[in-house]
Parts: sequence; structure tokens; C-alpha cells
Amino acid sequence: MASACRLSAVRRRLLPRLAPKSWLSTKASVLGDRNILLMGPPGAGKTTVGRIVAHKLGLPAVDVDDDVLEVAWKRPVAAVLASLGGRRFLEAEGGALCQFSASGCVVSLTGSNPLHAEAMRHVRQSGLVVYLDVDVEDILQRLGRMKVNRIVGQEAGVPMRDILLYRKQFYEKWLDVRVLCGRGDTEEEVAEKVVRAVQRYQSRDEETYVSTRRSGEERSKDKAYFSDVAVEGLAADGGLYVPRNGFPQVDAGEWKRLVSMSYPERALLLLEKCIHPLDVSAADLRSMVFKAYGSNFSSEQVAPVKHLMEHQFVLELFHGPTGSFKDLALQLMPQLFAHCLPLMCNYLVVVATSGDTGSAVLSGFSRLSGVDAQRTGVLVFFPEEGVSEIQKLQMVSFGKGNGRAIGVLSDFDFCQKSIKRMFGESGLVGHLAVEYGTVLSTANSINWARLLPQVVYHSSCYLDLCRDGVIRFGEPVDVCIPTGNFGNAMSAVYAKQMGVPIRKVICASNHNRVITDLINTGEYDLRRRRLLLSHSPAIDILKSSNVERFIFHASDGDGGLVEDLFTRLDTQKHFRVAAPLLGRMRQEVQAGCCSEEECLSAVRRVHARTGYLMDTHTGVAKAVAKAAGRFVPRGAVLHRPLRQVRPRRLQSLRNPEPPRGSCGTAEATGKDRPQAGGAPGHAESPAGGQRGALRLPGRLQRVGGKGGELHL
Repeated sequence: MASACRLSAVRRRLLPRLAPKSWLSTKASVLGDRNILLMGPPGAGKTTVGRIVAHKLGLPAVDVDDDVLEVAWKRPVAAVLASLGGRRFLEAEGGALCQFSASGCVVSLTGSNPLHAEAMRHVRQSGLVVYLDVDVEDILQRLGRMKVNRIVGQEAGVPMRDILLYRKQFYEKWLDVRVLCGRGDTEEEVAEKVVRAVQRYQSRDEETYVSTRRSGEERSKDKAYFSDVAVEGLAADGGLYVPRNGFPQVDAGEWKRLVSMSYPERALLLLEKCIHPLDVSAADLRSMVFKAYGSNFSSEQVAPVKHLMEHQFVLELFHGPTGSFKDLALQLMPQLFAHCLPLMCNYLVVVATSGDTGSAVLSGFSRLSGVDAQRTGVLVFFPEEGVSEIQKLQMVSFGKGNGRAIGVLSDFDFCQKSIKRMFGESGLVGHLAVEYGTVLSTANSINWARLLPQVVYHSSCYLDLCRDGVIRFGEPVDVCIPTGNFGNAMSAVYAKQMGVPIRKVICASNHNRVITDLINTGEYDLRRRRLLLSHSPAIDILKSSNVERFIFHASDGDGGLVEDLFTRLDTQKHFRVAAPLLGRMRQEVQAGCCSEEECLSAVRRVHARTGYLMDTHTGVAKAVAKAAGRFVPRGAVLHRPLRQVRPRRLQSLRNPEPPRGSCGTAEATGKDRPQAGGAPGHAESPAGGQRGALRLPGRLQRVGGKGGELHL
């Protein structure tokens, strides 16, 4: 039954699609007898681009203005618009398009066709709608050169800009694939993007996922789509899913288009490039993204960047409903999960948390409604003595609905290991499937759909710095991230792979320094190590799951090596990577750690100097950056606001006894980056995100939440 449920997920996603063709060489139609329908505003270049695309593919080109409307009306389109007026013209134009019939053509629609719903439903049945998403400023300049002063729907005194912005909602409604045009892209460049976009649409098998523990012939047999990995979470062999062909590249012109956009708009366009439209359609993805990043965040910017001191900035990720950076992924991931569920199964999402993930998962899944909520249960395991009182109260308050939280008398690593064992216990899996029709899944960062949204905020942080004039696009930055499970750091590595100019990702650890030791020595050793509680409990982790993805990435996809290393870690609690691989890992990531006193000192020092109160996880990043002897100009992630704490309480913080093996230094290599612009100033104190009064006991450990990353 469980196997049937899993297979049904694949079958349900195998939508009717055409077999791949070598159409670039044979000139055969990429979509068989279906049309390529170019859509966009007036001045987007649809006619010219359509002719170029048609020439490249050896297909007929059809321009709706010239070849449909004027043929049907036997009059120039402009004359009909002048005589009928905008409203009546739209009806006449829509009626003519409803009579249109063609196949295997490149069709350039008019700018107003998408405003007529019936006509668009008709023509969309004949092919793939490709939206030429051109910047409004480029459109206005082109219309000015063309001396166009009237388009459908424009009334006296209404600016052309307002008309273009109004129409955008209709283009977003009807698109199948988007071609994001950079400022100043030529018609030839746009046509090439159209060809690649259509090729991508029909080549869904190129965007499948593989396990980090597969290699060679075994990997070639695997074929898991996004809709499969979002639901399954963990690969059958115990590995983690990663894209078969890596991350898509975003060119400089496209990045620059994103600079002026809002966080949800950036998220939508970046995720469209990472999720195939046959897994999640553009319209569905848009709905999910704008629901995820809306009024549920206390900041309109969702993840604002604030100046801290000198060339240091902080990326605030605590404005979500639970005050945790996990909200940035977990307000979206449950929607993706529910969308991808196979029709015939129920799912139980099991989650291990060191603090923040639990409440964020419960909050995200609680927003599901109807059948999605009925078919999805959530079970969160947390270490009873390893989370703060506030975190515990947040989790156990979800006593109704589809989620529950359970305290475990052990640490986070035990919780995480137990969940992985559940997936491997055939008896348990079979019992759930047979008796309850239920399949296990997970919402930890081992689930690809959970990790992917985190790439967005690293990208958005860089774009905000460009927008605010702190840096020019293309200037490199470094990112210092407090990390335990390596998911946040791994998402920064992936953002770099997409084209964000991140020079180094610096991992900041507390005295549970397994990642620091791995990066600095090449050795992952748990044989004589026990978990030590700290003031930064969300990174109190010894077994970092996403390190597996990083080693797979650094080893150029050597699944056999990854399987060997992590099997040894499971059985022998130890492995060492070879020097060449370690060198490649250090090219991407550096690492350092700090003691408890250094962390608290960083919190006090920053507050005394700027009035900005960091949480202890961001304090770890700040201390590591200082010990590394680097300026940190590109953002620190604060994952939980501490604004309710009175400043004088900082003076009463009691320092713990330094643990054995505590950190006092951090290592970093590479040249210091040139100092970027931006006047120094004081950052605002964190606000919003956490509801209710926050009481600070003697030790900050009890209020810890996931903290920050510092961008150098």
C-alpha cells in the first residue's frame, strides 16, 4: 500500500507531455502541432521576437494584429479602435480571436488579448503561453520612440505607466512560462530566451532529482520530480534529494530586474526557475508565494536589511508569525507539500526540532484548510530540556487541528536520528499504510521543498543592498551564518550557484563545533563528543544533516563517496575527507566558533554601541566574524526579536562556566573585500515577530531562538 501511494505520486504528476525532440537541429516543432503563443504588453517586441523564434525553429509566424484582426476586419486595427472605443474594441477583438485556429505556429498575441477571458481560454488550448516580462521603463521608452500615445483601455488623463501596471495582472493570470527580459535585452537575446524556455517546458525529465547517495548507473535510473521529493522528503536509500543538473543560472540583466521588486515578487520569479511548471503551475505558485509572504509578516519587506555598524548589516528574518527565520520557508513549504500530495493517501509529517522549526512547522501547516488539512497530520519531537520555555509554549499551544508536539527526554540529535529510523522501518511504514492509509514525510531541511525557499532570502538580501546603494551589482559579499544543521548555510551556497555574488559562506558555531572542525580539519568526529547546551540552543546540534548535500556538491556529485562517509558516521561516528575534497570545500565555506562569553560579550557590545539588541545566535555570528578579523558588511540574520528585554537586564546576564573544548578563536582565509559605500549609522532595534511578553531568566539559553548570519 505504501509503495502504491508513493508510485501514485509519480503517476499523478506524469501529466500528458510530449516526448523530447532534437528540435533545434531538425527544425521540428518543439510542441508538436501546438502553438507557441507570445504574450506581453505593447512594446514588448512580440512581433519581432515571434518572427525570430519562428525562423530559428522553421515554423510559420502569425501576428494577431496583422494576420488575424486586419484580415477579418479589412481595416487597420488603429482605425477600428478609434471608431469603436476601448470597451467595444475588446469585445470585437476577443470575438475575432475566438475564431482563430492554427497549429504548429509561433503566434504573437496583441497586448490586449489577455484582457478578454473567453478568447484567452480558447487560444490557450492550442498551445503554450509564453509571457515576455519586460521592464515597464523599457516599455515606456519603446512606446515613446514608436510615438504610441493610445492603447486599449486608456482614458483621457490616465498615464501609460498606470495602464501597463494594470494589465500586468492579466499577463500573470494566463502565462504558462515566463521569459524575464533584462533591461536592454535585444530582440535576438529575448528570442533565444524564448527558445530555451519552451525547450525547458517540454524537457521535464531534465529537472529531476537524485539522492546524494546515488552515483553512476544507479543515478541514471532514478527519476524523481519536484512533486515527488516535496512529498517524500527523504530518499529511499537514506540520502537527501538534490537537483540532478544543479541550480539554474540567472543572468546579470535578470538579477538587476529583481532589484526594484518586492520580496514576494523576487521569490516568485526565482522559484519559477527552480520548480518546473508541470510540477507547480505559474498561477498556482504565484498564489502560494503571495499567501506565504503577506500580512502574516510584521514587516512589509518580509526580510528587511538593517545597517548595524561600520560596514556591517543585519538581515532580519524574525518578522514571521513565530518570530523564527524558519517562517521564511515554512509559510510556503506546507502549501507546496499539499499541492503535490497524491490523491489516494494521507500523510503524517514528522519533524525534529531544536527549538524554532517546531513552532514554524505547526504554524505553517495550520494554515492549510479543507481537504489538505484533513489529509495531513504533523508530529513534532523536541528535546524536553533543550528548548526555551517560550519555544516549548509555542509548540504545545497547537493542541487542536492537525498538529501535535511531543517532548523527548534526550537531545535534538536523538530526535533527528529517530525520525530517519522511522523512514527505514519497513514494519512501521507498512503498518501506517495498511491500517491508516498514511505515508510518512518530513518538513525538516532534509526536505528539498523546505530548503529551497531559503535560497530566496539570501538573494533578496543582496538585492536590497544594491537597491539601497550600499553596493553595486556584481560586488562580492561574504556571509557569516550561525549554523547547526547546515541548512541555512547550504541555501547560501545554492544562492551563489544561481549567480548571487557571494564570495565566502562563513559558518559560525558555538561550542558544539562539529562544522567548524570539519571545515578546518576535514574530520567529522562524534566518538568522544557529547552535546553541550548553550545560550544559542537552535544550533546545539552535532549531526548536521545538510552537510551531506554540501559534500555531494563539493565532490561533483560523487554519491558513492557520500554514502561511504555517512554510513561510517552512522556506524563508527567518524569520517575524514581527503585533502583534495577538503580544499574544494574550503573554496566555498569557511568556519569558526566562539565561546559562551564571547557570544554574550558581542550582544552587550553591539547594544551598548548602537542600541540594537541581537539575539544570541546572531551574537555567535558577530563573535565569529570579529575573531576572524573581518569586516562584515552584508547582513546578519536575526531569527528572533528580543525587543521586549529591557537594556538594563543585559547587565545582569550570568555567564556559564566555560565548557570543555569551548571555542575562543575562529579561522578565516582569503583577502578582505574592499569596503563598500554606505554611511555608518545606528540600526533600529528589532521589532515585531514575537507575540506576548518575553521574560529573560538568568541565562539567555532559555530564550534562545535561531539567530543570525553576517554578510561580509
